[in-house]
Amino acid sequence: MKIGITGASGLIGSALAHHLRERGHDVVPFVRRHASPGEIGWDPDRGVLDPTHMHGLDAIVNLAGAGIGDHRWTEEYKRRILDSRVRGTAAIANAMASGDGPRVLLNASAVGYYGDGEQPVDETAPPGDGFLAGVVEAWEAATAPAEQAGVRVARMRSGIVLSADGGALAKMLPIFKLGLGGRFGNGRQWMSWISIDDEVAAIEHLLTSDVHGAVNLSAPNPCRNADFAKTLASVLGRPAIIPVPEFGPKLLLGAERAEALLFDGQQVLPNVLIGDGYTFRHAELEPALRAVLGR
Repeated sequence: MKIGITGASGLIGSALAHHLRERGHDVVPFVRRHASPGEIGWDPDRGVLDPTHMHGLDAIVNLAGAGIGDHRWTEEYKRRILDSRVRGTAAIANAMASGDGPRVLLNASAVGYYGDGEQPVDETAPPGDGFLAGVVEAWEAATAPAEQAGVRVARMRSGIVLSADGGALAKMLPIFKLGLGGRFGNGRQWMSWISIDDEVAAIEHLLTSDVHGAVNLSAPNPCRNADFAKTLASVLGRPAIIPVPEFGPKLLLGAERAEALLFDGQQVLPNVLIGDGYTFRHAELEPALRAVLGR
């Protein structure tokens, strides 16, 4: 297949591009700068994408969006988080709807759609409350023009992607390696996670699947934060006895950002993916951590 990828230089995008090329696919990155041969230029901030540039592509995997954990959540940056997702997705969806280009759109999304909750949720659950839930709902809605034009659209609600190369796990490693890691707050918040290997393999699976609509990209065994901390420490051969009180991250990151990223949680089940025949490489947390950390 010939597959266009936005966000191809990010954590998931770079791993996905490498994986797909190894599997014999032709990967075409979308770039904001002047496009070189084998690339597609676009301007997601202005919603600019020439539909004719997508001719010959079989599918698009849209992973673009400003990082949610990289900056303090000022009102300006919260707008950036929203706009970077909605405008870019709308540009792709409108371009796909107007031409004879690819008929498959795999659009990034997130389990933040479900808000904070204790009960297990699958793809049939309604959206939750809070800033991130609102962002994800608008992000997914921006795919509508493509879907209405007959494009198969899968909205991939990813959990916490476990990788030593970036994301939440990479930020945790230094303190856990020092033996100073522990649960966040009371540690009872749910963590819905997926290994980077399963993230990219699941995306590849969806490229040739019939799945459309929401699909949770998260392992079938979410865990409590306290259990995650204990397991990570064990894999690293370190203790995990120092809990992180809520006031520390809230002071450092800002209360809203810390609450959403560290103290809220979702118990997400990947029922659509499993029902479509996908087999997880890492269904349990400890083997997943050992795989991504090489332990």
